[in-house]
Amino acid sequence: MSRCLTIQRTLVTPREREKFAGRLKRNREYYTRAGCRYWVFEETGLPGAFLEFFEAPDAETLAKAHASSSERLLDPQRIYHEVELP
Repeated sequence: MSRCLTIQRTLVTPREREKFAGRLKRNREYYTRAGCRYWVFEETGLPGAFLEFFEAPDAETLAKAHASSSERLLDPQRIYHEVELP
């Protein structure tokens, strides 16, 4: 099965953390409804440095989800596809 994903890095100050957490929840709900998977990781050594991963079974599904999202990504056209290893 082929997969595609987009990655976004965000730095959040302690004052913005609660608001950002709400945004992450909304993103998870939206992307799940759009047929995508969504993960968020925070850098262990740098609190407030987050990576968001948006995954879909194909580039078209992911691009449509990004285009319809109320939250804008910095570079939604940068989509990575899974490489099948022999």
